Amino acid sequence: MKKIISFYLKPYYKRMGIGFAVKFTGSIMDLCIPWVLAYVIDNVIPMKSLQKIYLWGGVMIFCSFVAVAFNIIANRMASKVASEATQIIRHDLFAKTMYLSARQTDAFTKPSLISRLTTDTYNVNQMIGRIQRLGVRAPILLIGGIIFTMALDPVLASILLLVMPVLALVMAAVSRKGMPLYRKLQETADKFVCLVREDIAGIRVIKALSKMDYEKDKFDRVNTMVVTCERNAEQTMAVLNPAMNILLNLGLVGVILAGAYRVNAGTSEVGKILAFMTYFTIILNAMMSISRMFVIINKAVASGARIEQVLDCEEDMVRIFGDESGVKAGKGQCGEIVFDHVTFSYNKNEPNLNDISFCVNKGEMLGVIGATGSGKTTLAALLMRLMDVDQGRILIHGQDIRSIEKKELQKKFGVVFQNDIIFEDSIFENVRMGRELSREDVRKALGYAQADEFTREKERNEGAMLDIKGANLSGGQKQRILIARALAAKPDILILDDSSSALDYRTDAKLRKQLKEHFRNTTTIMIAQRISSVMHADHILVLEDGEMIGYGTHEELIEQCQVYKEISRSQTGEAVV
Repeated sequence: MKKIISFYLKPYYKRMGIGFAVKFTGSIMDLCIPWVLAYVIDNVIPMKSLQKIYLWGGVMIFCSFVAVAFNIIANRMASKVASEATQIIRHDLFAKTMYLSARQTDAFTKPSLISRLTTDTYNVNQMIGRIQRLGVRAPILLIGGIIFTMALDPVLASILLLVMPVLALVMAAVSRKGMPLYRKLQETADKFVCLVREDIAGIRVIKALSKMDYEKDKFDRVNTMVVTCERNAEQTMAVLNPAMNILLNLGLVGVILAGAYRVNAGTSEVGKILAFMTYFTIILNAMMSISRMFVIINKAVASGARIEQVLDCEEDMVRIFGDESGVKAGKGQCGEIVFDHVTFSYNKNEPNLNDISFCVNKGEMLGVIGATGSGKTTLAALLMRLMDVDQGRILIHGQDIRSIEKKELQKKFGVVFQNDIIFEDSIFENVRMGRELSREDVRKALGYAQADEFTREKERNEGAMLDIKGANLSGGQKQRILIARALAAKPDILILDDSSSALDYRTDAKLRKQLKEHFRNTTTIMIAQRISSVMHADHILVLEDGEMIGYGTHEELIEQCQVYKEISRSQTGEAVV
């Protein structure tokens, strides 16, 4: 919470200060009303002067009006500050999430990041708003009530003061126990979001395999964990209200008994006793508000720590300059893309890619083929610098990609990922993706991707809006729109990661023809499972368990690489010579 208070709330300190002053004035007016009432009962009424009664009644009405008006103004100011500050926090958190590396995203997990952007920012919003409303008003009423009661009758006030240390100890003990419980609740909520997200995304598979009962059992287990954690946290914090009620009511009983004795003895007056009871009620409500504040603060502190954990996450892929990269552009390096003894491991124990070296010249196509888990997608991720290599280096135009500014590097690529996403938006926006592309550019890209015909028909019949994840498209239609997205900006390097698996052979052949005719100067990395997608590439890289076991043309690999030969035979039926 330190960063949220010292950085994000700093621009609002002045407005918060004005709001505190307004709230302070309104609260003081609330405290003045019982005092005036006591004065009227004990001093004005015995005078039997209607004029003075009307005068002091007017004073009470004025105090009430000022209290209501100032509290409303202060609450509106507090809500505005809370909403604006939370908006900035949420914006920065989202921006930071967008720039996290793949390793950092996996470490936080996507459900946890979603929870931080939603539930945690909401808790912080509640804290900022409530601290300006109840956080100012309640202490003023509490302290002011004690001061006014001391001024009215020090003897009766001392009874109240005896209760206060006990209340403070109870609040401190409950809060110390409650805060870890709210942290645990947030962690459990992350698991809950993760399960719901997976089940909703995979609902078709669940139904197809008739696993609804199995998933319901999993959901019940996680849901029970969330309910248990929430119940433990709420039950712990729920001790506050009854404990405070008991202690304050015991104090009130003592005040009434002592007050009755003092009135009977002539050392106190009825008006003071009535005012004292009103102040006692004000103090009780103030303490209740403070106890609710402790619950909100406990939640917000746990949520704020989770938000700051993301905001303070340091960049783990730093740009290197000059000789740090160990690269001298253009000397002894061939091709537009060069992998120079690249090794990478996700867990930093066993390599997922081991000592990979190859080069691809500008305008050439590199086909990458291999079994599932052989490292094909990892290779593409390293080339785009979604992750950094552990050993070796990757060069583009003779320059280490770690020395290229990220936005400049990303502009070089057009990419279709293996599990890519269609957004709930128009076909045009799904292809354009916020880039400076005209409708003509988008239309051409759809034509190159063999998507022009069905998208035109869709625009005529159903409109051009797509459902989230492209639910209203077939698998082949989704892939063609994704390919159009990659082609639209005419990238220097095109990466197609298993992007034609749902295309029929005829459409796949037309797509490759369009790439050859209209993207001659684009270097293409074609990752595929089908031999037919890569057999016409200038070079083909064969991967197995992260190892490079073959590199060459289709004809060369048929002769030299047994694994490639077996894949070719199984898919094309060619006899092994």
